Amino acid sequence: MAEAALDAVRRELREFPAAARELSVPLAVPYLDKPPTPLHFYRDWVCPSRPCIIRNALQHWPALQKWSLPYFRATVGSTEVSVAVTPDGYADAVRGDRFVMPAERRVPLSFVLDVLEGRAQHPGVLYVQKQCSNLPTELPQLLPDLESHVPWASEALGKMPDAVNFWLGEAAAVTSLHKDPYENLYCVVSGEKHFLLHPPSDRPFIPYELYTPATYQLTEEGTFKVVDEEATEKVPWIPLDPLAPDLARYPSYSQAQALRCTVRAGEMLYLPALWFHHVQQSQGCIAGKELPRLPGDRPCQDPAGPLGGGLGGSRSEERPSYSDPHSSHSEFLV
Repeated sequence: MAEAALDAVRRELREFPAAARELSVPLAVPYLDKPPTPLHFYRDWVCPSRPCIIRNALQHWPALQKWSLPYFRATVGSTEVSVAVTPDGYADAVRGDRFVMPAERRVPLSFVLDVLEGRAQHPGVLYVQKQCSNLPTELPQLLPDLESHVPWASEALGKMPDAVNFWLGEAAAVTSLHKDPYENLYCVVSGEKHFLLHPPSDRPFIPYELYTPATYQLTEEGTFKVVDEEATEKVPWIPLDPLAPDLARYPSYSQAQALRCTVRAGEMLYLPALWFHHVQQSQGCIAGKELPRLPGDRPCQDPAGPLGGGLGGSRSEERPSYSDPHSSHSEFLV
């Protein structure tokens, strides 16, 4: 009797993602030719938890014309920033039986620019990606070049961003597949970002395993070693690479259906909370992310239900201290 009931639950779980897709998951990420009104954004995108790419939303930002590597060198080149350093470009990712976080260095932004332009070398892959509003805290000189928030999104979501983040890095920098408990607005100022997305309803097909947390350390010889974090719990994370999935080990992933999209300079991606995403970028891509985290649950539940705890809750699977460098009402990607 109990086994029959379990089989029925498993069957429903297998069938649920298809039903969710029929209800609200698009076959491709839709484009909007102009910013929506707060009402339309809330009704058509936030409530049904549907991503979209918005064109012509950043045209009035001076950053779109001004921001470039030479401009950064002239205006903030001497400013020290936090830089994530990894041997292969994967920060916050599974390596063997460890969940490994990047080494962090404080360097002048001009050194990062030298590496991006091929004027200098550094072991591993560099990525300016620090969370917790690194744009206003580390590079406040750039704030006049953009809006402090996206007004129509802030009005629709009922609050200002919790964080405004700045990202700049090499093409080899990759964000592993994960989800965030935040609404995300990714704003690309220069270059391109490439996203692979899964709706929350694909969760039954996406594997999680527990890993000992560790951190890369860069040695004086320029090599990397992995050092375990002391006295910390194991971290649940996705071991699968969606670009080359090991279907022999994770056969259920073959039933998941990814959406792929590219966000180009001047475009903004709205990525709802709890959507899984894997991110790549062009060399020297300049982006920002505005992140509002809303109090309580989402104003309207997505078809998958409150998987992962909803917008104001804690993550049920991913620990908040190990969030993706690309996350949050809004996170600004600049």
